[in-house]
Amino acid sequence: RSSYSCCYFVLPCCFFDFHGKYSRRQSKKTQYREYLDFVAQVGFVCGFHVEEDCLRIPSTKRVSFIGKSRTYPAAERAVVDQQITEFINSRRTCAVATCDRRVGFNHEDHCGGLCKEAGSGPPGDETETAGTVWMPGFQPREKVEQVRNCASLPRDFVDEVVLSVANLLLNAAPQKSCSDKQGGNVNTWNRGESLSLTEVAEHLDKEILKKLKSEYGGLQTLLKNNHQVFEVLNGRVHIRDWRKEKPASKTKPEVKRRLSAEAFKTRLCWFFIHHPDGCSLPSEACPYAHGTEELR
Repeated sequence: RSSYSCCYFVLPCCFFDFHGKYSRRQSKKTQYREYLDFVAQVGFVCGFHVEEDCLRIPSTKRVSFIGKSRTYPAAERAVVDQQITEFINSRRTCAVATCDRRVGFNHEDHCGGLCKEAGSGPPGDETETAGTVWMPGFQPREKVEQVRNCASLPRDFVDEVVLSVANLLLNAAPQKSCSDKQGGNVNTWNRGESLSLTEVAEHLDKEILKKLKSEYGGLQTLLKNNHQVFEVLNGRVHIRDWRKEKPASKTKPEVKRRLSAEAFKTRLCWFFIHHPDGCSLPSEACPYAHGTEELR
């Protein structure tokens, strides 16, 4: 609708209609195929010759649509725009099933008469054109999307929360005996206790929780982001024990194995610095630096 000379490319992914989540209407098709047919239908209603292509990308959603040319002359743009408006309104007001048609049919066949049933929409909707509001109440997202996955939180704030939660887990239970970082001997390395996210939140300062509430996933996201220190499984928080991590596969190609062995340590080991018993792994086995002299 932007202009008659406009072309488009679309890679359908999430199942959404004009006004919300897409409702399935064809049980004989997969959800993905049905949604692809709907997206192609939109292109035909808008007066495009719709072409389908499968991209060579590592994704399960690879089917794309391209609209490079129109099915009508420029002089008929106002008529087609009226049809588009009616089609949009019909998706909102009508619950009739869309026809089980494939790509390549004309507009009337493809929309199954939905455009003719749009009269039940709000007064004035049927007279909308490209020069007015296309969908009343539609709110586009901001041009600059705010990052709210805890990644933009101040580093000192994150470090404070991590240290508070770790100390809470370490002090929640008496120390348990387990093999020390040198192997062989039995020594005490405090693995702490596991607590539910609710229990952890109850022990945190209210100001911290207030700040985390504005982030998607809140406390859980912050702890998962700091996977060097924590494991979050089934709603419970654990101190990560790096001795239990699976070693690198011995079946890796020689080149990858060599690169992995020569990898530089770019971050300090949290356990070496903060854990009362130090790191559970010796320096050569730990993927993190035991001291600034190991940093590269």
